[in-house]
Amino acid sequence: MGIIAWIVLGLLAGAIAKFLLPGRDPGGLIVTTLIGVAGSFVGGWISSRVFDRPVSAHFFDLATWGSAIGGALVLLIIYRILFGNSRR
Repeated sequence: MGIIAWIVLGLLAGAIAKFLLPGRDPGGLIVTTLIGVAGSFVGGWISSRVFDRPVSAHFFDLATWGSAIGGALVLLIIYRILFGNSRR
């Protein structure tokens, strides 16, 4: 997959992660979306390096989507822990 496909996958993974973790985010929709894009890259890297499961070249591979959504969830949780109380 090319970089554009990873960005699109990250946008969708960020939306799915936001759906799975409802509530107020400190950065709003744009920051949450960027976290989703970064999470897809992190999830793909973890999948290929740590779990020795390289991501597929196909956009509709379940393992690729799982790693992207998992990475987005992890980054969103870390972001909420670090910056969650700053907008009260």
